Amino acid sequence: MLKTLASLVFYARFLGPFSTFGHRRRLAARPAAPFDFRGQRWCVTGASGGIGRAIVLGALHGGAEVHALARDAAKLEALRRDAGEGARRLHAVPLDLSRVAAAEAWAAHAPRFDVLVHNVGVMLHAHTLTSEGVETSFATNLLVPFAMTSALREAGALDAGSLIISMSSGGAYGAKLDLDALEARDAAHHDGFMAYAQHKRAQIELTRAWNAQAHGPRAQVMHPGWVDTDGVRSSLPGFRRVLRRVLRNGEQGADTALWLAATRPEPRPEGGIWLDRHRDTEHAFAMTRGGASAEALVAFLRQRASSIR
Repeated sequence: MLKTLASLVFYARFLGPFSTFGHRRRLAARPAAPFDFRGQRWCVTGASGGIGRAIVLGALHGGAEVHALARDAAKLEALRRDAGEGARRLHAVPLDLSRVAAAEAWAAHAPRFDVLVHNVGVMLHAHTLTSEGVETSFATNLLVPFAMTSALREAGALDAGSLIISMSSGGAYGAKLDLDALEARDAAHHDGFMAYAQHKRAQIELTRAWNAQAHGPRAQVMHPGWVDTDGVRSSLPGFRRVLRRVLRNGEQGADTALWLAATRPEPRPEGGIWLDRHRDTEHAFAMTRGGASAEALVAFLRQRASSIR
């Protein structure tokens, strides 16, 4: 009962800003510009559908060369067909983004990127393990993006002129970062909804850690609002059934990522999470403050990645 009440309070609080209403209100006076990404090379994970697909097509439309990473080769080929003349600048990369070894092996031979978009994300209600023995949602949402970024930096594919954009979620507003809650050890301790919220809160702290590194790429974290994606359809069918008419489309969810890449706002010491081209607070409720630090998170992720190599 208490959990249901908390969910109702959460959804009532964010219905306005996270739905299509909020997107229209904030961007009414800021029409989309014809972003110019000519001469840039991008990497987008989770690129075969939804927000990731829209980001890829938006970057291609702006003239970028794009490496599109996703597990499903058939969906990547469909993306290529829909890219039109931009297909000649599209590199479709079938890759298991839940496996550290696969991501690091690809990163070791990757070219330099101007923009890296960590878009891939899953909410899994069942407790499953990857072939590396890692809980699948933790691996996909957090561990692999961390390991991939580290490997790209080591290979020289990310430098001080690069930008990392992480796709968080409004779900982060419901969690205080708890390292022990990032990866459940078994099904009895797994809550897919809360794990997802933890991972999205961790992305905010990871962005802070990346910006603290000397001579490294700059990083921004955003969330797309409530978008009608395949993930929402499979993981939150009740939520979608009630709110379907006000959910955003992929292009609306992708807008802020494209804008961040085009305008390159300077990260601030106090952080912030972007929504509809506005920098919002990282905490909507006092209960999410005081969690694990960015430094502690990095140490935890480094140790966990090392344990499976």
